[in-house]
Amino acid sequence: MHCVIESGGLRLSAHLARPAAGAAPAPGLVLCHGFPAGPGGAATSAQTYPQLADRLAADTGWSVLTFNFRGTGASEGDFSLSGWLDDLRAAIDHLFAVAGVSGVWVAGAGTGGSLALCEAGEDERVRGVATLSARADFGDWASDPAGFLEHARSVGLVRDPSFPADFDAWARELREIRPTALIAKIPPRPVLLIHGADDDAVPLDDARVLADAAGDAVELRVLSEAGHRLRHDPRAVALLLGWMERQAGS
Repeated sequence: MHCVIESGGLRLSAHLARPAAGAAPAPGLVLCHGFPAGPGGAATSAQTYPQLADRLAADTGWSVLTFNFRGTGASEGDFSLSGWLDDLRAAIDHLFAVAGVSGVWVAGAGTGGSLALCEAGEDERVRGVATLSARADFGDWASDPAGFLEHARSVGLVRDPSFPADFDAWARELREIRPTALIAKIPPRPVLLIHGADDDAVPLDDARVLADAAGDAVELRVLSEAGHRLRHDPRAVALLLGWMERQAGS
């Protein structure tokens, strides 16, 4: 069902998939999309995520909440990394308030997966994290923040011509928000990293860097001949479903 999440005075469009009525308390998952790509840009971000949330909820009995980060889809606001982290935190808070949710895990693709790792590192309420094609850092964006801001405008992520009010602070977040620094704080809570061997958007080395930063507690699964958009790969969805089933008993 469609719902709205409040985040820092902004209204975020969201979709909550629920198990059957009358079901016993069960875990909850926040499912995060990545940075916009493709001809639709920010306007079409996360269009397929409600269907994936419905599939995950139906197969596991979990409550699954997916949403549009600020600047994408029907959500208000303009893109910043710290703003997206605030949005993820608001989504976690929202899912905790849903009746029948016994605990919250987070999963995300691309940039959404990277921020899921960051948030879990700082928020001990998060019981575990699974990522698809997550970036190890945002160094390429930070190396040319002005160019990256123009790219964000071109895909529709930044709609207000006067945004950001403080460009230096906006750019500094691209350097300072670092998944490799925060993933080490997640174990012994479970972390699953799924990556395509042929990912041409986020190199496989990013997954290896993240796994090395977290140590032996991380499960890294590399899918042969797989690219970046793993949510459309049945093998990746099967890995995520299996991981969720294992968490339910933990």
